[in-house]
Amino acid sequence: MPLSHRVPDLVSLELLLAVARHGSLGRAARELGVSQPAASARLRAMETQVGFALVERSPRGSRLTEAGALVADWAGQVVGAAETLEAGVEALRTRRDSRLRVAASLTVAEYLMPAWLVALRVRRPDTTVSLTAGNSATVATQVLAGDTELGFVEGIRIPAGLDRVKVADDRLLVVVAEGHPWARRRSGITAAELAQAALILREEGSGTREVLHRALAPAGGLGEPLLELSSTTAVRAAALSGAGPAVLSALAVRDDLTARRLVAVPVRDTDLSRPLRAVWPTGHRPTGPARDLLTLTRST
Repeated sequence: MPLSHRVPDLVSLELLLAVARHGSLGRAARELGVSQPAASARLRAMETQVGFALVERSPRGSRLTEAGALVADWAGQVVGAAETLEAGVEALRTRRDSRLRVAASLTVAEYLMPAWLVALRVRRPDTTVSLTAGNSATVATQVLAGDTELGFVEGIRIPAGLDRVKVADDRLLVVVAEGHPWARRRSGITAAELAQAALILREEGSGTREVLHRALAPAGGLGEPLLELSSTTAVRAAALSGAGPAVLSALAVRDDLTARRLVAVPVRDTDLSRPLRAVWPTGHRPTGPARDLLTLTRST
């Protein structure tokens, strides 16, 4: 049942209680941090709302009427209950803000998340972050199950039930060791050649595998992989060993390309770019530390 329009709001009830304590509208106004004209106007509005006088004013000060004293007594209980509610809400917020659970795809976890978490530590030094790394499919499952407040994925498809926002752009690169024949192909390779090659790849469910599969679909799709590995680090190590061509995030091989440990092979007729996105349950926009982390990912 909704409250009657005759019930004053909490600010008005606090004013009435302050007048009762001080016997002065002016001192009550100062306690609440408002001007005396504003306090007087609020008091008149409250009397109009309830339908009777609450305070008698005189040169010696202000005192509650008999009816005003009764209302003040009830108001004390209401304000006390509101203070209890406020304390409880603050306690829950503090408990929520003391820990943040994040899940991220391996590329994001290894190459972007460390800087983001350092920045979050500056903003929220009392928040402990629990980070779980996995492929994009696993991250999405964890967010949908409520096991983590915020996820970061690198695939194309976002499962139903998740909202998303792009936090960075990434690009997949075909890389080989310097001794591989493709390292001397200045004009690069075609999508058809890439589709027919035995590649070192991430496992099914990874964002890297999904993007590559989508990009090569017009050329016949991915063939049987040479190696299928469950981490970016393992794929990179296999490529460095000369085992064969690999497909990795540009973030993962940046230093190797600079040092010429690996060579990037251009793919002439296909787009291997991809967005990196944050995801959360639909209709539950991140709050507290999760909101701060999301903000930091888009400003760093």
